[in-house]
Amino acid sequence: MITIEHGRDASDLANSLRPSYRSGAVARMAGMPVATLRIWQQRYQAVQPITSASGQRLYSAADVERVSVLRRLTEKGYAIGLLAALDTRQLLEMMNVSNLTRSSIDVEMPPKQTTISIVVVGQALARRLKRKKFQTLNGLTLKWVGAFDSLAESTQAALDSTGPKVDLILMHVASLQPGAQQELRVAQEAWQAHSTAVVYGYSNTAARAEFIHSDTPLLQEPIDDESLSQWLTELEITSTNEDKRHTNNKLDNRSVVELTEKDVSAPKFTDDALTAFAGMSSTIACECPSHLAKLLMQISHFETYSSDCNNRNAADAQLHAYLHKVSGVARMLFETALEHVAIAEGIPLPSHNSENI
Repeated sequence: MITIEHGRDASDLANSLRPSYRSGAVARMAGMPVATLRIWQQRYQAVQPITSASGQRLYSAADVERVSVLRRLTEKGYAIGLLAALDTRQLLEMMNVSNLTRSSIDVEMPPKQTTISIVVVGQALARRLKRKKFQTLNGLTLKWVGAFDSLAESTQAALDSTGPKVDLILMHVASLQPGAQQELRVAQEAWQAHSTAVVYGYSNTAARAEFIHSDTPLLQEPIDDESLSQWLTELEITSTNEDKRHTNNKLDNRSVVELTEKDVSAPKFTDDALTAFAGMSSTIACECPSHLAKLLMQISHFETYSSDCNNRNAADAQLHAYLHKVSGVARMLFETALEHVAIAEGIPLPSHNSENI
């Protein structure tokens, strides 16, 4: 925090608040790569420096403090997309709450491990990423599908292949030209890829403008290995393996009517565990975990209610059996959602129902 010394005049205070730090200096003070700072500023507007007459981005002391807090919170597992919209006071409150919560946990959750399948367009970047240091990036493991000289070659390979979908197409070009975004989209459809990203050397405004409203992040070279690693781990990639883990394998493409009682598992969490979880999660800025816990309790209660109705009312047994299955499926989906959100927000999961272990 910025403190005002006794007797300090207004000009001294104004000088301390005047933006004067360049990106490299801010990154060093915050202990993070310059590329990450650039992404936070351009993609998420997490910090808003001024631009000098010479085109340099300049940050104030308050900006440096904000970036430092953001870096510490992301290291604790919070998503930068969530943090970016909060003011510095709220971020500092989250730091205090996070420290208290972490100190009360006996066992830390293991880091989330994710394997993503990747197609690389550009042999130079492919060779670079095959180095040992890039094989596991902060819990992110790269699974190679192929490396190609051009987007056209990769698209043809996808059309000729009956292989699996891929999670990421990473394109590397020395010169990014207009039309690249459309060509990349064709390759993405051919591979049924979840995400795309581009590393480029030089470009013009028209070529970059094509990507403004897309979900494809751009990274300009030169970039060192540390910054490239950080950038890759911050890409919002949905893994096909992750999809499978977060989808209950008892639920498939059948309609609810076709499901049997064996397809619906018993509740994972007790009301006491969910109540405790809702109370704990309400102390952070995002209230989704608390809302999910309360909804899950309501759905679980309706599931019990519909089962009771099924047993007591023979005339409407078929209807209540259907409602019981629907509520059971909904409860399972919300249990999976709760687990997913808890991991994403770095909140300890509620204890599982011991009767079902």
